[in-house]
Amino acid sequence: MPTQSMEAPGTRRRLARIATEVLAPWVWVLGLPLIVAWQVTGHHVGETVLWGLIVGVTGSLIPMAVIVRGARKGKWDSHHVTDRAGRLVPFAVCIGSLAAGFAILIAGGAPHEMIALAAAELVCLVAALAITFGLEFKISMHAMVAAGAAVMLIRVYGPWFALLFLGVAWVCWSRVELGDHTKAEVTAGFGGGVVLGGGVYLLLDAILA
Repeated sequence: MPTQSMEAPGTRRRLARIATEVLAPWVWVLGLPLIVAWQVTGHHVGETVLWGLIVGVTGSLIPMAVIVRGARKGKWDSHHVTDRAGRLVPFAVCIGSLAAGFAILIAGGAPHEMIALAAAELVCLVAALAITFGLEFKISMHAMVAAGAAVMLIRVYGPWFALLFLGVAWVCWSRVELGDHTKAEVTAGFGGGVVLGGGVYLLLDAILA
């Protein structure tokens, strides 16, 4: 029978793997727009689905389909693309696809909160691309996206959503526990998510209102 000391590392790793998958960037980017749209459209189902999926599909599903397909072909190490050098194409796909969604939101007269959300996500992606290749620093997208999403949801739904930062802390811990990021990379991602993701959303929400 395994001893407690042997079981603990396995349990920690399983918990880390769960956080990394369940709170992955693509999950946040798919769910966040729908949750925000539900509130800002006055709980209108049709508009929630329309505006939420425009951002979710272009910002999450399309890029993820490309990334998973590339990973299966061996173009990068996994669907999380943990190798810094392999992140250029995934970043380019994410930015290009979401930019198209952003243009659709503007042309379609989407609620200003949805436009602000898509813009904030684009700013995070461009900043992460610049940091990853300009500074050769593998900033954590898990931490950045989760932290930015938490700030946005607090703005839209109220202070009780600050409890989401427990999940943010969990996923940040998981990236270090799995050895996919250093503490510095996760800390930078968290800070970038709060300042760029959350900050840009709050600023544009106020300007466009």
